[in-house]
Amino acid sequence: MVDFAGVLTDPDASRFYDYLAAARERGVRTALLSNAPGASDEVKNTMLGYFDALVFSGEVGVAKPDPAVYLIAADRLGLPAAHCAFVDDSATNIRGAVQAGMVGVQHRSVGETLEELAVLFPEW
Repeated sequence: MVDFAGVLTDPDASRFYDYLAAARERGVRTALLSNAPGASDEVKNTMLGYFDALVFSGEVGVAKPDPAVYLIAADRLGLPAAHCAFVDDSATNIRGAVQAGMVGVQHRSVGETLEELAVLFPEW
């Protein structure tokens, strides 16, 4: 599970998009979780190339860091929260994910985030 602003807007984000595409090819379920009010159909269609689920706070009526929004995203992936990791640049949002039962990864740079995800998902 990934936040948009701060993670996918990182100057080096193309590496992260490549990671997401490779993860999906290996059967890892991915979700975008954003506090945005929503997105255009064009943006959603583009994002569906990288994510199995798109969750926008404005569309579900609850926002990060409320643990409920993370559970909504996990449900849309068909996974229990304990099987999910959430990547965000906000420590507050990471705490919300952890309260929901997920592993939190605080994004500081694409390289560091990818290294941490490699520890969490060593099988690929």
